[in-house]
Amino acid sequence: MPRSKIAGIGKYVPERVVTNDDLKQYMETDDQWIQERTGIKERRYAHRTEETTTTMAVEAAKIAIERAGTTAAEIDFIVFATLSPDYYFPGCGVLLQRAMQMKEVGALDVRNQCSGFLYALSVADQFIKTGMYRNILVVGSEKHSFGLDFTTRGRNISVIFGDGAGAVVLQPTEEESRGILSTHLHSDGESAEILAMYNPGTHANHWAGKQYADFDDAEIAQMFMSHAMIDNAQNFPFMDGQAVFKKAVVKFPEVIMEALEKNGYQSSDIRILIPHQANLRISQFVQQKLKLTDEQVYNNIQQYGNTTAASVPIALCEAWEKGKIKEGDLVCLAAFGSGFTWASALLKW
Repeated sequence: MPRSKIAGIGKYVPERVVTNDDLKQYMETDDQWIQERTGIKERRYAHRTEETTTTMAVEAAKIAIERAGTTAAEIDFIVFATLSPDYYFPGCGVLLQRAMQMKEVGALDVRNQCSGFLYALSVADQFIKTGMYRNILVVGSEKHSFGLDFTTRGRNISVIFGDGAGAVVLQPTEEESRGILSTHLHSDGESAEILAMYNPGTHANHWAGKQYADFDDAEIAQMFMSHAMIDNAQNFPFMDGQAVFKKAVVKFPEVIMEALEKNGYQSSDIRILIPHQANLRISQFVQQKLKLTDEQVYNNIQQYGNTTAASVPIALCEAWEKGKIKEGDLVCLAAFGSGFTWASALLKW
């Protein structure tokens, strides 16, 4: 059975740089407050009307496809991970297929938020191993900036997120010294609501009923998206940051060690760890827990913020472009996010 290898990788981040000081015009915050809590100095925001989750994905995909030595016409499957699709439906996979004028290939949309890219990579890996497809485009892309609460009320979330896209092309390889060694996927929905965007949704207020105490039954029955919901700021994401942090610092090291132990490695064998860029403090905790050096962990949340499904491929691409990843290196990817879901992948570059 062949392994799948990352044959090409690309990234795209918007031109507009938004610093912590820039956010002061919208909310009560400052650079020190944000950096102390997240490590973030700046992030990128897409053009409000000219850039979308799909258009950013296209730019990253073009680079990945070229570096893989193939063409869009030769891509035979798409796996697209995002929590910020262009439309409620259809998903971005078909929009990417259309924009790149591909043949009528399958397009799968993955909604695993921060873990989305690794879930997508795992799915694509299985398709390659079984021989069903030979050129799979795997994308993580996010446009968060259009859906954040830019007030003091929403600053705990809004200062964290940025926009961007990353993509890889997976192809089969017979080389034993290259390719994805294993992927590991997990979930626990017990605390799903502590990091979620409830609206618009079809939950009929079953889980988020406490938000609707001021509405009568007739109003609630009509709520998919309403003026009252907007007036009460119930159309923005919700996060219990401390609860997420406590869970992440447990599951991140666990899923990394799971991948290492599965393949007979130790943390000291890792050439580079690419963690999902959720919070620099989480990455630093994981680094300390696994006794990794600064050279073994790559972080770029300082420049891009949290780009959820896009963060792992953007960081992986950037690390490779800087020469921090070379052929034969042992690379570990890991993510934790809303759901909760968490995942890891171990590969030989």
